[in-house]
Amino acid sequence: MTDGTTTVYDLRGLKCPLPVLKTKRRLARMADGELLTVETSDPLAAIDIPHFCREHGHSLVQEITTEGGHRFTIRRGMNPHQEIRT
Repeated sequence: MTDGTTTVYDLRGLKCPLPVLKTKRRLARMADGELLTVETSDPLAAIDIPHFCREHGHSLVQEITTEGGHRFTIRRGMNPHQEIRT
């Protein structure tokens, strides 16, 4: 886990599918449990980013409608290639 700090990623002005693709790429470089806040202006991101999180094991911590877009806070899920130890 992390210390709770959030990285903000400004993707306003980008159209589908770029917000979700760039979010995926950014999360891949982050550690498990880290928080990423994504700012978007693409209306389809309201569908794409929650769906992406569900499909890839990330937690959508918060979704806020902002003036001109959306803000998503995502907690990175466990790396699917990481070995689980019990």
